[in-house]
Amino acid sequence: MKPKIILAAMILSGSTQVWAAPAPVSEAASSQSSIEKRLAALENMMQSRNLLQVELQQQLNVLQDEVSQVRGITEEQSYKLEKVLQRQRELYQEIENRVSQAYSQPSQSAQPVYTEQASSQAISSDLSENEAYERAVALIMKDKRYDQAIPEFQTFLTTYPESVYASNAHYWLGQLLTIKNDPVKASEHFTAVVNEFPNSNKRPDAMLKLGTLLQEQGLAEQATKTLNELINQYPSTTAAKLATERLAKM
Repeated sequence: MKPKIILAAMILSGSTQVWAAPAPVSEAASSQSSIEKRLAALENMMQSRNLLQVELQQQLNVLQDEVSQVRGITEEQSYKLEKVLQRQRELYQEIENRVSQAYSQPSQSAQPVYTEQASSQAISSDLSENEAYERAVALIMKDKRYDQAIPEFQTFLTTYPESVYASNAHYWLGQLLTIKNDPVKASEHFTAVVNEFPNSNKRPDAMLKLGTLLQEQGLAEQATKTLNELINQYPSTTAAKLATERLAKM
């Protein structure tokens, strides 16, 4: 009986090994499926990243195009502004001498006085403002249309009351109105330069013109006061020298 029992045990033992053998195959299949899922997930991630890179590159290209356009516009505006500034510098060097030729008064003190300070005049960064001022100045410099220059400067002051050229515009209006033999209105503009623009490089000349006009209107006391203030405040200027000469003749 014992050999039979042993044989049965061996059969049962072999049967158990036969049924247990498929287990590793199932685990391998499960592991392979997991790897495939991971690979698929990685592929999706790579595709998403590639799509994102393409989209970012497209956005970058658009931004580069916009920057190039802005740079081109900026360079064009800078070029135009530089041309305007160059023209302004040239005008400041010539304009007073040109206007002086239109004066009919024989007195040298009544003539426009050129000052070296003109070249240091502040320049506006607003192209429209520069163009408006240059247009008014051109009526004097190029066309010698003094009557038309008056409303042009008046319009300029109305449009750009805070302009860096405001004191100059008042000064030229005073000059032009003097040419038109309107000393009262001319005095108003010279007074505006003197009272409203203490740092203007036109102030010494405006004080000289104002003193001269006041004297010609018979207002000797006011003229003397204005000319003395000019001499005291700007003793080293040409305007002060002319004021001294005028006072000596009064």
